[in-house]
Amino acid sequence: MEPTKFNGQNVVYAENQPEYIPLPAHKDTEGTVTTCWRFSFKDRIRVLFGARLYWKQMTFNAPLQPVMPHIGKSYE
Repeated sequence: MEPTKFNGQNVVYAENQPEYIPLPAHKDTEGTVTTCWRFSFKDRIRVLFGARLYWKQMTFNAPLQPVMPHIGKSYE
């Protein structure tokens, strides 16, 4: 699974930070950030046969922020 560019993106996080993977995103005026992820063929097969998606969120010991996973054809 890897982050991917998408229609509507308006920012790339960690673009110049080699220790991180660049993260294309859409950030709205209220601070909601949406990213898009692409599953490889191998990922899709693994999920089909029961693999689970684990979400690792780095908080750097700050409070955990709400998240809302979504499957669809657009970010809205």
